Amino acid sequence: MTADLSGRLALVTGALGKLGPVWIEALAGAGARVVGVDVRAGEVDGAESVEVADVTDREALLALRERIGAPDVLVNNAGIDLPPSGDAGSQAIEDVPLDDFRRVLDVNLTGTFLATQVFGSAMRDAGRGSIVNIGSLYAGIAPDPSMYDHLDLDPPFLKPPAYGASKAGVVSLTRYFARLWGPHGVRVNALSPGGVLGGQDSEFVRKFTARTPLRRLGETADLTGPLLFLASDASSYVTGHELRVDGGFTA
Repeated sequence: MTADLSGRLALVTGALGKLGPVWIEALAGAGARVVGVDVRAGEVDGAESVEVADVTDREALLALRERIGAPDVLVNNAGIDLPPSGDAGSQAIEDVPLDDFRRVLDVNLTGTFLATQVFGSAMRDAGRGSIVNIGSLYAGIAPDPSMYDHLDLDPPFLKPPAYGASKAGVVSLTRYFARLWGPHGVRVNALSPGGVLGGQDSEFVRKFTARTPLRRLGETADLTGPLLFLASDASSYVTGHELRVDGGFTA
């Protein structure tokens, strides 16, 4: 069965982020009408429109649902991350501001819940649809500080603790809604990318590659097939699953 989404409406949150355009292009290429959502105004190739709304604002999401109706596919992609970089700044774990921790949880986890609550309930009422939550490598494994110790930062770079915690929560929500809405024809799965090329420094790439069975970092093209599988009828008997696209890093 091919991943044909012709005539279906897909909604992608975090449309202007790093991976938002990747998901949108893939869905549009499979025939879907795609609407993006972001806190900023902008355009993305393949999207009919990018609607301005904050995933942490339930009223804004409800207003958007009134305009577009129930999607056939919902991709919960909006999130906050801090990629490793010598320009990223750093702080000791004891100095991480509580507001920063809460903000990551609010967008990554609460935002996923709210978008699922608002649009997923409409999908439930319609009796069909696929929800794909974007997780992370760090939903199931903790960051290794030695991956970043070559960066010239004092204190050393730390992957934000809230990031993995939020993504683990996203995977848990995936299972929750899969069981809740399976009887109503709505499938809910997570896609967890790991180690995708995105301007990382050469030493990080070397370290990560050495720990990855496929001996390379992923590319955005490696993500689109798994997304279309989960979004389409090609995965009609798959729900409550976390599909890790990480080259075997967590094997």
